[in-house]
Amino acid sequence: MTVLDEATLESSPVVRPQVRVLVDRCAGCQECVIRCPAAALHMDTVTWVAVADSDACVGCRQCVRTCPYSAITVEGPIVVAERHEPAQARPASLLGDLSEVRSGFGTWAEALAEAQRCLACPDPTCVRGCPAHNDVPAFIAAVRDRDLARAHEVLRATSVLPDVCARVCNQAAQCEGACTWSLAGGIPVAIGRLERFVADQLPVPPPSTPPGRGGEAGGDVLSVGIVGAGPAGIGAAWELLEAGAEVTVYERDECPGGLLGWGIPDFTLPEEIAARPWRQLEAAGVDLRCDTEILPDDLGALLAEHDAVVLANGAGEPLRLRVPGAELDGVVDATSFLRGAKAALEPGGGRLDFCSSLGLHLGHGGTPPLVLVLGAGNTAMDVARSAIRLGLRALCVDWLEERFALARPDELDEARREGVEVRFSRTLARLTGEGRVAQAFLSSTAQARPEDRPKVLRRAPEVVDVGLVVMAMGYRNDPAFAAVAPGTPQRPKVDGLPDRRWTASGVLAAPASGASHRDPVGRLALRREQGLWAAAFAPRDRLYVAGDALVGPSTVVEAMAQGRRAAAALLSARPTRPGRRRPGGARRVLVCYESRGGRTARAAQEIAAVLADHDHSVRSLSIDRVGPLELASADVVVVGTWVEGLVVARVGPAKGTVAWLAGLPRLAGKTAGIFCTFSVAPRGTLPAVRRVLEAKGADVVAQAAFGPGELGTEPTSFGPAGFAAELASRLARDGVPAALAFDRRA
Repeated sequence: MTVLDEATLESSPVVRPQVRVLVDRCAGCQECVIRCPAAALHMDTVTWVAVADSDACVGCRQCVRTCPYSAITVEGPIVVAERHEPAQARPASLLGDLSEVRSGFGTWAEALAEAQRCLACPDPTCVRGCPAHNDVPAFIAAVRDRDLARAHEVLRATSVLPDVCARVCNQAAQCEGACTWSLAGGIPVAIGRLERFVADQLPVPPPSTPPGRGGEAGGDVLSVGIVGAGPAGIGAAWELLEAGAEVTVYERDECPGGLLGWGIPDFTLPEEIAARPWRQLEAAGVDLRCDTEILPDDLGALLAEHDAVVLANGAGEPLRLRVPGAELDGVVDATSFLRGAKAALEPGGGRLDFCSSLGLHLGHGGTPPLVLVLGAGNTAMDVARSAIRLGLRALCVDWLEERFALARPDELDEARREGVEVRFSRTLARLTGEGRVAQAFLSSTAQARPEDRPKVLRRAPEVVDVGLVVMAMGYRNDPAFAAVAPGTPQRPKVDGLPDRRWTASGVLAAPASGASHRDPVGRLALRREQGLWAAAFAPRDRLYVAGDALVGPSTVVEAMAQGRRAAAALLSARPTRPGRRRPGGARRVLVCYESRGGRTARAAQEIAAVLADHDHSVRSLSIDRVGPLELASADVVVVGTWVEGLVVARVGPAKGTVAWLAGLPRLAGKTAGIFCTFSVAPRGTLPAVRRVLEAKGADVVAQAAFGPGELGTEPTSFGPAGFAAELASRLARDGVPAALAFDRRA
């Protein structure tokens, strides 16, 4: 697709973008008018049909993507200036060199020129593409105004790692992949470099702790323990500290940071940047306890010591390929290699000594030893590029075809330019050697589609002489933690129809880009959204999980965002450990229901009114309007349904309710009530709903079934009002048995 700027357009015979509105399809919904960033569309108020001004159009195709009736077409060039790409650093020799490879904008002129490319879309898809939902147009607008303090203020609302994420995020598969220019087939705004420019020009502000830590219950302060000091732990600690909580972080390593500290080389993320968050957190009052490993059996004691615990311990178990010879000396995992290489490459770190400890001898002339790296993802690239800087040769192999591989295209290009050899459609068959690995046998593979498992071809394997083999295929979660945090790790997936707000934005309408692993950026973003909301729900009482511990190996920005979300949910839930009085006062109650004829809705309204009279904060919504946000922000969930079926047939909860219940996240720690309305005997309706809610971890404390004539009765009688009065009484008392024997029919 042709990309032109305004100056070129004025002197070029190429026509401007041409917009056509198909009158017979336009329904006058105004979706295109609302979302056009160039004000090139308006409504004809006589015919109520969209009218386009092609002279104002910039060719971003936002209208095409958002029109629900496919009533608009745009042909012609994209009108946008060329993206500025700073030159990459190219040292004369990579040996021992740790200088940053990727350059940021060095001058205001460069940053301002790039900032001007942003259209400030009314419904910015880049925000949905960002796992943390940074307000990209707002911080870029601050850059255009040369207001770095305001840019930091905008970023701080959603991120505590702007300097880190600007360097390590795969923006092409996130914010930049979801930029409207990218969705139109053009070159996106350099969002990552603009974010880095803000952090490079003005340091990231430290946490803003409250002047006094007054608690809600007699001056008590919320005490929270965090297991793990990686990105998820940083996000949670920052959020909790700013809310006035006492935060203790338990880290098994000698230094905090997790992957940021040992897993990302300095040439990608300088140590000064990686260490910044913990310098600020410790100075602000976080109690950081390194060299302290927390095992699954320790969580009970930790929950007794703190009001709540956030598991942010990551996915730290390296995957190993089980092939003959894998037990030989000289076969190591990526974690041990990266830890050692990071220390060895520091000034005076003993590069030669580290290589010798691995059985690799340098400095005697000849061809350097070859390091075979299994994998071609981020970790594998870090291993291979570190090996080059140690003075070794590096070969990466991956059994996927390159067009389906998970490697970042930009990182792959950088590695190859530095001398790393990368071979796709290869897999390790076996290793041989006399006590120590010496040869690797590589088999060829074939793969027709990205979802297919590669097939090993029956060909003679290629034999490669190797000095070291590093298994860098990724990591997995410690399975022992799954028993104490039920449902983890969960694999986020997109089921059913997405939320209308996602489809209306147009982010789901564009095809995949090569930088987003051939997966549409919209669907990638939706999957990340599932993980983000899962962090708001505790898998068991007072225990929250975030980051890799929750969803398996993911990215720095996802982990940080999930840590913040878990902390926000924790603060909202106001948990207390045994022996401390739970803060009293109003509960946030969500009354959600499915109603076909209106009777269940009327019952829900009566219940909500009585609970509100007891000074609770109450929302009453039909289940089709209840999502993770509504559930996460409620202390109490009351679920209502109607009984579906015939007297002579099986009866139970309405089918829509059953489907909605099945899609609920875990509700551990949530108090719940259930009710149903019926014309025929409810039979097993309430027990069926109760079983699902209890399986999800909710504590069902009340249930009731209302037949004909029981709506609108007095609060003291049996009916919705009486049910609500009893539920309110239950919420006002501590120590009441969890089961409330209120329903006479169930």
